[in-house]
Amino acid sequence: MYFISTRGGEKVTGAQAIVQGLAKNGGLYVPESFPKISQEEFERMAEMSYPERAAFVLGKYLADDLGEDYLKESCEKAYSTFSGNDPAPLVKINGNLFVLELFHGPTCAFKDMALTVLPYLLKKSAEVTGIDDEILILAATSGDTGKAALEGFRDVKGTKVAVFYPDEGVAKMQRLQMCIQDGDNVFVSAVRGNFDDCQRAVKRLFASEEFNAQLKEKGVRLSSANSINFGRLAPQIAYYFSAYLDLLTSNQIQMGDEIDFVVPTGNFGDILAGWYAKQMGLPVRKLVCASNRNKVLADFFEKGVYDVKRNFFRTMSPSMDILVSSNLERLLFEISGRNAKLTAERMQKLAEKKEYSVTQAEKAILDEEFFGGFASEDDTIEAMYEIFDEFGYAMDTHTGVALAVCAQYQEALEKANEDVKDTTPIVVLSTANPYKFPQDVLYALSGNDVKDSFKGIKRLNLLTAMKPPKSLLDLRYRPLRFKTVVDNELNEMAAEILRFADGDIVPVPDGGKK
Repeated sequence: MYFISTRGGEKVTGAQAIVQGLAKNGGLYVPESFPKISQEEFERMAEMSYPERAAFVLGKYLADDLGEDYLKESCEKAYSTFSGNDPAPLVKINGNLFVLELFHGPTCAFKDMALTVLPYLLKKSAEVTGIDDEILILAATSGDTGKAALEGFRDVKGTKVAVFYPDEGVAKMQRLQMCIQDGDNVFVSAVRGNFDDCQRAVKRLFASEEFNAQLKEKGVRLSSANSINFGRLAPQIAYYFSAYLDLLTSNQIQMGDEIDFVVPTGNFGDILAGWYAKQMGLPVRKLVCASNRNKVLADFFEKGVYDVKRNFFRTMSPSMDILVSSNLERLLFEISGRNAKLTAERMQKLAEKKEYSVTQAEKAILDEEFFGGFASEDDTIEAMYEIFDEFGYAMDTHTGVALAVCAQYQEALEKANEDVKDTTPIVVLSTANPYKFPQDVLYALSGNDVKDSFKGIKRLNLLTAMKPPKSLLDLRYRPLRFKTVVDNELNEMAAEILRFADGDIVPVPDGGKK
């Protein structure tokens, strides 16, 4: 299968798309066409384990380049690092409401679902394309991608991984996870600013001919671990299929029945993977896009205008504190009839004018496929408390946003159907372990406000009896390795990366390695 740029001008193989990460013209790679999964294949997938399901879905896009056997072996190895028997268990809350838990990987967040697999995809893609340069994974993170990328690529031969995160823009546990990272090929730095500042700067580094030429002189080339890289996005498609198949095998639905998904998202990659699954034949009725106070996506789905001329808020769901949603470009490309010229113009308009709009015909497609909503901090707390109080289920703050917007969606369905209760199953994606945000979760569930994260973990454990992950508990005793903070200034960030590419490795503090 071939891949093309959302801004035109390029056509590459899957392996090339993964190695490059971003198209040379700044566009994002998308499949030349969407492969379909037949009913017979659905039935076969129902009997598969999660790693087998994931490999099967990946094979639809990448088997020509990477091989079916390699994909299966890679998924088996990647998901063996997860706790429990199922990397993505589906939990029934009540009636037609289900939660898909995507936080059982090494870093306790849904990014593990893809970033444990990506190193295997990248390694094989480099071999297939004949690349022997060292590959430098460069990522901006709003909290979870950074740690998952660092852990996924730690000490992987032929790679380095560098992560920038917004200073004061991530939760304490997220910051600690990144700043204690082991490995002889990793680098972490805070950036003064918010996530959009980090992401904008990283994209400019990817696009800089001078910077890339400097890296090339050192035998290094850039690639991405953000969901702008199709190799990061593709594994996420699999868990939508797996959730549907779990509903099917547990007799909650019949083959062909439609279901809804509610997705808390800021960068739009997670929900886009669900839309891709639908294009492949998954019976999805509606994808519900849940935003926090930074509701640029909710406003877009309501008005058809993407406008980032607004205040930026730091919230209790920091991984969604984003105003520029990179993956929305892929959806724009599709609803415009794959008009690369128009997509490029809109991205240029966003960069220059800070907004763009879609046509009435495009807005009609969005209305058919998506429902957008947002949750305030109070809405989020109330949703988390109510589910815990009634069903004893504790969730993180991002999942709380999703549950709050889910209630809005259910209310809209009742109004549209003259108050007739809708029984279509709704699957809410849970993107992080509650212990990654212990203070906020504890406050939402009990009203108890503590200042220390580890005290929050202890009290949350007493309240919920839910076992804290050892990897998070151990953070308390790990000395910080990475303390660098840089200005949101391209030359300063580039200089740090070039030093890192030259082999300047921050030493692990005494007693740091476990």
